[in-house]
Amino acid sequence: MTYEITSYTKQKAKDLNVNVKPSSKKGKKLDVFDKAGKKIASIGAAGMMDYPSYIKEKGLEYAQERRRLYKIRHKKDINVVGSPGFYSGRLLW
Repeated sequence: MTYEITSYTKQKAKDLNVNVKPSSKKGKKLDVFDKAGKKIASIGAAGMMDYPSYIKEKGLEYAQERRRLYKIRHKKDINVVGSPGFYSGRLLW
């Protein structure tokens, strides 16, 4: 199953000045590219939900709690600029 890129993720990618495409790497949702087309990272575990998915399936309140817990769980890498964790935290959460 290919991950459908949400408008939320597209807008976040635009804000970060990167492009996103469905991942060519097995087990990942998205590939992140710089504006020159160079691949930066593969992010998001396929089969796991993300913030927009939780909003759609379970509602905003539940999604916000899952986002809070995600950010706690990934606090060591979510702020390392350029890392897969950085892009995952900003594009999917």
